[in-house]
Amino acid sequence: MDNKKVILLVEDNADDEELTLRALRKNNIENEVVVARDGVEALDYLFCTGAYAGRDPNHLPEVVLLDLKLPKVDGLEVLRRIRAGAQTRLLPVVMLTSSLEEGDLVRAYASGANSYVRKPVDFTQFMEAVKQLGLYWLVINNPPPETGSQK
Repeated sequence: MDNKKVILLVEDNADDEELTLRALRKNNIENEVVVARDGVEALDYLFCTGAYAGRDPNHLPEVVLLDLKLPKVDGLEVLRRIRAGAQTRLLPVVMLTSSLEEGDLVRAYASGANSYVRKPVDFTQFMEAVKQLGLYWLVINNPPPETGSQK
């Protein structure tokens, strides 16, 4: 398990969560997926607090798939805290959202998002988007060694 590249999926909508997990499986992306259903849970996982206090802080996910509209702490604030953390500041973060608002796109990039992907409504398009995300972030991309997940 330690050698497997983890994906952190931060998604509060159960249907979108299942759709994303299904698309990952159908594209043969067999990485462990940790699901956080709100911003607080995502931050707890990343910073090893709350329910994740015993988690190894050196084992960060390979990529974070982060929804914008989240309960408790929204996606932009989660992103800002990721970028403010010494250990997490270089962690690849893909905003995976249904928001069509240009302001959200601009704020996400201004806050340090590596990518902004709108969730297609069509499952076939969504499957292709997830396939490309997985191929790029888990296979092609060379993450910085500071992320701690390259053991």
